[in-house]
Amino acid sequence: MLRSAGTETRSTFCLLNESSQPVDVLLAVDRGGIGTLGAQIEHQLRVAIRDGKLRPGTQVPSTRDLARQLGISRRVAVDAYAQLAAEGYLLLRQGARPRVSASASAAVGAPERSAASSRDAVIRFDFRPSMPDVSSFPRRAWLRSLRAALATMTDADLGYGDPLGVESLRASLADYLGRVRGVVAGAESIAVTCGYSQGLGIVCSALAERGARRVAVEDPSFAEQRVVVRRAGLEPVPVEVDELGLRVDLLAAADVDAVVLTPAHQHPTGVVLAADRRAELVSWLRERDAVAIEDDYDAEYRYDRAAVGALQGLDPERVVYIGSVSKSLAPALRIGWVVVPPALVGAVRAGKQLADRQTDRIQQHAFGDFLARGELDRHLRRQRAEYRRRRDALLAAVARELPGAKVSGIAAGLHAIVQLSESDDEEAIVEEARRRGIALDTMNAGRAGPPRSPATLLLGYGQISEPAIGPGIRAIAEVIRSTREPPP
Repeated sequence: MLRSAGTETRSTFCLLNESSQPVDVLLAVDRGGIGTLGAQIEHQLRVAIRDGKLRPGTQVPSTRDLARQLGISRRVAVDAYAQLAAEGYLLLRQGARPRVSASASAAVGAPERSAASSRDAVIRFDFRPSMPDVSSFPRRAWLRSLRAALATMTDADLGYGDPLGVESLRASLADYLGRVRGVVAGAESIAVTCGYSQGLGIVCSALAERGARRVAVEDPSFAEQRVVVRRAGLEPVPVEVDELGLRVDLLAAADVDAVVLTPAHQHPTGVVLAADRRAELVSWLRERDAVAIEDDYDAEYRYDRAAVGALQGLDPERVVYIGSVSKSLAPALRIGWVVVPPALVGAVRAGKQLADRQTDRIQQHAFGDFLARGELDRHLRRQRAEYRRRRDALLAAVARELPGAKVSGIAAGLHAIVQLSESDDEEAIVEEARRRGIALDTMNAGRAGPPRSPATLLLGYGQISEPAIGPGIRAIAEVIRSTREPPP
């Protein structure tokens, strides 16, 4: 018990880890100090998280433990944690010990910066559309599959193998993709990669060796795709996307040998390639003797519409299909796949051999077991329900806080497109949001050409908790209002 200037201060070292190796942090409440007891707890935890003393994923005491250790009402602890969760600092899950949110802490070990720039780096609300909820990764199910893999792998399995990947996994992938995506493939036409980008790079290099020169890329799209295409020695050619998907009628004039597209859920617009355009695209591929590279982005997450089959099923001889587990499980699990026409199998095998010889074979065996036991199906069913709740919360918050905004792209995926007024300054909004600790993306960030109006935000709900969505949208609304005000 500490006493200062006649007031009573209660302090404690709280055990933040349930293991036998405790991590100590000092929390103190001063009944005669400034602010309520709850506000003092909130302030100290915010500072500890911002400074990197409490790292992402670190466990914190339960509200019951915190109340007992500090000698306060449990209601004070509950309210303090709820506020920190709403701001994105803590992750609260029923039946689990509270943790520091994965997106709450500033980078540790970065070069020293001024206090102002350090504050700017703290992310309070993360609406970036590129990440799933990695806290939901099925750790126990994956550990079981990993143990099964190590228990059944032979000594030969631990050596070098076919660069295309473990045959049993490729067979399981062929069955799975045929069942859920309508992909027509056998194990012999599938290559296991270290994610989407590697698969795209290997395929583009194979096309360049065959004489391809120019590749059409959706506009807007992932900027990274254009970089990958260019590094393979090909010229990326932007082709417009409208409300029906890629403008297939522009491909002939673009004079391209291949096209990269996201037909099931275009990123970032969220539109689906219309049926007549799919047919038109297949006709163009055959006439031009060209290749389509299908990025099956976000195909697993759909809420208000039926599943859309893969384009590859319409012409397996001319469509390359690429997928990964980055959005369905976690980016840290570097497993992807490429389904290639027979004519490209040899070149893709050689490209993978030169890239890294093979994707981690232990992880491949584990993922094969994970897939065969139906764990991926179960995980996706759980996540669809969770993401739908978050999407609905985001729509309600936008309707409440930004009544003039136009929302689209909400039937599937992990983000919503929010179109603002013609007079809003997109660049100013992004900069002010960053200054206030709000991470978001915009439509113009994916455009190959000059920015267009109106300002359009991409608000992801994959990695922000449901309780934080409402306060986050309210903070974005305040940012937008502040950029509309004339300078003093």
